[in-house]
Parts: sequence; C-alpha cells; structure tokens
Amino acid sequence: MNTVRTLSVHKRPWSVVRTDHIATLVAIAYLAAALGVWLGLWADNWAEITGTMWADPSAAHWLGTNRLGQDILVRAVASTATAFEVGLAVALSSSIIGGLLGAVAGHFNGSPVDELILWLKGTIDAIPFYLLVVAIAFALQGHAMAMHLAMILAFWTTTARVVRAETIRIGQSGFIEAARAGGSTASRIIFRHLLPNLVHVLLVQATLVFVAAIKAEVVLSFLGIGLQDSISWGLMLAEAGQDIMAGQYMNFLVASLCLFGLVMAASLLADRLQDRLDPRTRHQRSVDIG
Repeated sequence: MNTVRTLSVHKRPWSVVRTDHIATLVAIAYLAAALGVWLGLWADNWAEITGTMWADPSAAHWLGTNRLGQDILVRAVASTATAFEVGLAVALSSSIIGGLLGAVAGHFNGSPVDELILWLKGTIDAIPFYLLVVAIAFALQGHAMAMHLAMILAFWTTTARVVRAETIRIGQSGFIEAARAGGSTASRIIFRHLLPNLVHVLLVQATLVFVAAIKAEVVLSFLGIGLQDSISWGLMLAEAGQDIMAGQYMNFLVASLCLFGLVMAASLLADRLQDRLDPRTRHQRSVDIG
C-alpha cells in the first residue's frame, strides 16, 4: 500500500522552511541586515569617506575601501536594504495587479473583458524590458520611482497569465458552479471563492518576481538607468570598473557575492515553495512516490 504524505495549506510554507535550512538561514541573515539599515542601526554612513583610496582590509575597514575611500562592507550592507525595498515593492505590486487582472480574465474567459486584458498583456510583453524602462524613465523625467513602475508594468503579465489559467481550471469546479447558480455576483465569486484558492499561485509568483526584480535592478543600476540617489550592488559593480582597471577587485567581488547569495537563497526557497504549494507539482511527486 502506497502512502503519500499530505500537508495542510497553512502548514506547507513552514515545511518549506524546515526542508531547506541553509537557504532559509541565508535569507534571514540578509533580511536582518536590511532591517538594521531601515532601523538606522548600521550602514547609514554608506556615502561618507572614512578612509583612504583603496585601503586594504583592516580592523577599521573589514573589506577595505573603494576608490573614493568609502567603506565597501558598509555600502554592501546598505545595498541589501535597497535590494529588499525594490524586490518587495515590485513583487507585491505586480502580484496584486497580475492576480486581480488574471482572475478577472479567467472568470470572464472568452468575453471582451478577457480579450482586452490579453491584448494589454501581449502589448506589454512585446516591448523589450530595458526599452520600456528607458521610456518610462524619460517620461517621468528621472523620477525616483521610474524603475519600480517599469518593473511592475513588465512583471505583472507573467503573474496574470498563470493566474488566468488557474482561474479557468478552478472555474470548472463544483463550488464555483454552485456559487453562480446561487446568484453570486462576479465580484463576490472572484474575491470570495477564486482569489482565496489562488494564494499558493500568488505566493510562488511573488517569490519569483522578487528574485527577478533584484536582478533587474542590479543590471539597470549598472547601466546607469536605475537608482541614482541611493546605493545598490549594481552601482557598486559600475564603480568597480575603474577599480578593476587599477588592479583592485574587492568592490567587484563583494557586490557580486552579495548578489549571488541573496538570489540563490531566494531562488531555492521559490523552488521549494513551488514544489510544496503547486498542486500539479505535488500530484506529480505523489505519482513518483507511488
């Protein structure tokens, strides 16, 4: 007799934490560093010149300094807060927008509303991402939120596509048919019946967008069209160009390793969440076990 372990919806996220301790601990460490920056406990002096040019690692500067004499470790820690700010803002906003539009499109599958949302999604997907960012940044005249808005506009489409497909599948269930037969309005069905059953999809998509937003911010900042008045790993990598030409690699290595650590940890947790929360993945795993 085959035995398949089942997990309740409320306990599955915690099982993810238990099954991938290293990724969880790394993510918690990054989050703690970001919280410390937000609370003003450390790294608030990331722009100050506290040493000489390209100073070697020492007790005063654990990872040395950059070309201007700024502490590399302090700037790397401050960049962690920037990564979380961008990642969380874009992930939450794009998941809300994509979740709502995807659920509406799926509920009204085949109707003019569905066609309109599909057309809008296809139009945005047809525009190259970095061209879209430049266009929005130009339209907003260098506004601080231009990069965030561009990423939200670009990333909601993937969430909407996944949610729409899942909504169409759930819409064929008996309890949705019963709600329609009982005279429930479309808004009630979407918010009371569909979206609560799509939480697992939105959670996985938000985690994936979190990772994508962090990587996109680094690339955009490196190219000079991202953050301007803050510090990020992308800006550190851009600054490292001159350091490398002078034979100084610490700035480049620290920014690269910090980015790699957070992206790797978040990606592993996203994979584990998808394995645990995606019904199709769970079914396939159950078949494999059987």
